[in-house]
Amino acid sequence: MQNTYALNRRALLAGLALLPGCALAHPPVQGAPSRPFLEPLGALALDTAPWGFGGLSALHLAPDLTLTAISDTGRWWRSSLVLREGRLAGIGEAAHGPLRDAAGQSLRRGVQGDAEGLARLPDGDWLVSFERRHRILRYRDLAGPGTPIETPPGLEESPANGGLEGLALLADGRLLALGESLPGATGPESRAAWLGTFAGARVTWRRTSYLPAPGMDPTDAAGLPDGGALVLERRFSIFGGFTGRLAHIPAAALRGTAPLSGETWLDLPPDAPAENWEGVAVARHGGRSLVVLVSDDNQNPFQQTLLLLYAIR
Repeated sequence: MQNTYALNRRALLAGLALLPGCALAHPPVQGAPSRPFLEPLGALALDTAPWGFGGLSALHLAPDLTLTAISDTGRWWRSSLVLREGRLAGIGEAAHGPLRDAAGQSLRRGVQGDAEGLARLPDGDWLVSFERRHRILRYRDLAGPGTPIETPPGLEESPANGGLEGLALLADGRLLALGESLPGATGPESRAAWLGTFAGARVTWRRTSYLPAPGMDPTDAAGLPDGGALVLERRFSIFGGFTGRLAHIPAAALRGTAPLSGETWLDLPPDAPAENWEGVAVARHGGRSLVVLVSDDNQNPFQQTLLLLYAIR
């Protein structure tokens, strides 16, 4: 068991990434997955200073390894994962810019621009969910204007800073939306969740519930090729700091009508460093299903923007 543990720790190391402005990533982070579901492929600590913002709060990974993120400062960000011998070796040059409203005006940081969820539709459009002003905007291009779409019923009852954190496209074309703090129908520990079905450009939402681990709240979600989903969860306390988990919802549960819950695939920590984990994405590449996680540094010098890469076993 000790030998396996040491091997997994070495497997999660990655090299430094050269970022815009000739800034280097911080030294690689370490972790040791203890569960059989995910194979670690490396980790990076990113230096966000050249971009002038952090706060990455949701992710999308394309099959060509293009990584797109949104920030709760009202901005989008795009780079690419660089793999060497199938392992994470760095990221490419980054592009970024402001998210915009329907008139093309840049969203101001704060109430307007608190972007938290990201999903890409089969036609290439993007959906971005926001807190504080609870809404979903649809973008043809993240650098262009965003137009409002139907929001899940009851979302307006969410706390200002506890709205739509998770937004994921499922393999069958439906959307999975998860509220951070709004209680679900199965008790105060559950969280409001919705499944959305498209009819043309419109979305019809069905409300359900999601049961996170005790004391945790969902922060993001990603659809899996088999029809299931991964949900990222987080807990914070003054004395305990950040903890979290990555949970798996099977496809059969998402096709049913019962409240949703997931099986733990990662505990954060000890399977990875303790941080404010807020983004998860999944893509098929090179015959594997890759999973990438990102942490939100809260624009705080005592926190980090970390990237973790795994392959589903």
